[in-house]
Amino acid sequence: MATKIILLLIFFGIMIAVGVFSRRHAKDVNGFVLGGRNVGPWLTAFAYGTSYFSAVVFVGYAGQFGWKYGISSTWIGLGNAIIGSLLAWFVLGKRTRIMTNHLQSRTMPDYFGKRYDSKALKIVASAIVFVFLIPYTASVYNGLSRIFGVAFDVDYRICVIVMAVLTGVYVILGGYMATAINDFIQGIIMLVGICAVIGAVLSQKGGFLSAVQQLSVIPNDSAATERQIGVFSSFFGPDPLNLLGVVILTSLGTWGLPQMVQKFYAIKSEKSVEAGTVISTIFAVVISGGCYFLGGFGRLFESDAIKNADGEVIYDAIVPSMISTLPDILVGIVIVLVLSASMSTLSALVLTSSSTLTLDFINGTVVKNMSDKKQLFIMRVLIVFFIVISVVIALDPPVFIAQLMGISWGALAGAFLAPFMYGLYSKRITKAAVWASFITGVGITVSNMFIGYIASPINAGAIAMVAGLIVCPLVSFITPKMDKEKVESIFECYKSKLDEE
Repeated sequence: MATKIILLLIFFGIMIAVGVFSRRHAKDVNGFVLGGRNVGPWLTAFAYGTSYFSAVVFVGYAGQFGWKYGISSTWIGLGNAIIGSLLAWFVLGKRTRIMTNHLQSRTMPDYFGKRYDSKALKIVASAIVFVFLIPYTASVYNGLSRIFGVAFDVDYRICVIVMAVLTGVYVILGGYMATAINDFIQGIIMLVGICAVIGAVLSQKGGFLSAVQQLSVIPNDSAATERQIGVFSSFFGPDPLNLLGVVILTSLGTWGLPQMVQKFYAIKSEKSVEAGTVISTIFAVVISGGCYFLGGFGRLFESDAIKNADGEVIYDAIVPSMISTLPDILVGIVIVLVLSASMSTLSALVLTSSSTLTLDFINGTVVKNMSDKKQLFIMRVLIVFFIVISVVIALDPPVFIAQLMGISWGALAGAFLAPFMYGLYSKRITKAAVWASFITGVGITVSNMFIGYIASPINAGAIAMVAGLIVCPLVSFITPKMDKEKVESIFECYKSKLDEE
């Protein structure tokens, strides 16, 4: 216990110290929200990766999908690395940096407002961001608290509240730069931690080959493929189609998430994007690939601890159960690992939500001509407000972690992915197409919550994204085009920047 507490105190001390140190970078709105658009490739790449992978992945997704698909769930991690990191940086990185700098947009809703010349789009987008980042934040608290429960036998509610306070303190103090520096530190901890944990867990089962052999004799318990032997150690697992849905949601989804895309706004140059692409991809292979690979062996640790009174598996308890028997020093490392992953994600979420609501909804709509100082004050107040709401939800979460995250990602990425990406490349995308994409993404996600015509919220989220990618160009084809001169002036920014390369 002493080892765990010491590790935690050191960790918390460093996080707060970074927040205090970064205050000098958060004296104006641009510095608080984007670090002055002067963040290097290493900090940006680690900020992207640590915002991507949190307790939701380590506890919720790794546990649930590792149980369902066995070691084939590793494909989810590889998909995250290739699609969610490599391709996202390659396709979006430079163009996002160039266009958002040219438009002087600081958030994703602000981009929609200026790119498509519509204040209404900006306001609606900011509302979507604020509403649907809340369940994602709650899911992060949920996963984090389960690990704390295993390590310290501490009440779930206390864990949630302590985490909320600590995250709020360093984000309020240092803004984006504090989160970026802390993300770098936390990313290093995550890299070391996941390797150590995988090695320790597999050694309990006699090593990798022995663990795979034990997994291969476990029959599938699905009614559709009853008593099928060896599926959990196979290449594509027992359900390749649903596995693909998870890959799409967790990989393609990042392209439309405001807290992820905003990292490209803040990177200091287009040249930095090239280095950031490589760093981010390697980080994702190790962290995400490692998490899902670890979760794939969850069935080897089946016990009453992961089942409720009816005998149903509690997916969120699988990974905590796997690590509960590790030596104290390794449990301490796991705690700091999950803390690192979660605090980085939480900080990105609360900063994105508060800045979006302040800059895109309140400023110029509710309050006219807000000063820089007042905007900073309101953002800091909203950080507290956002944390309180998400904590209330986290204290009584309605569904498993993975489902909670699926709802959030499905609505956000389903609404934003298509008009954001197409808007960087095509001059033909119309305002009506953006509205159609918003309606499609949010509509599919929300209606499915109440009607349930798509069994899995994960698949519903994936379908919402794909639907948006189809709907947006189709509606653009049949609706009036934007003013040609305005569009040309927007795309003028690419001529000099991209030609230089």
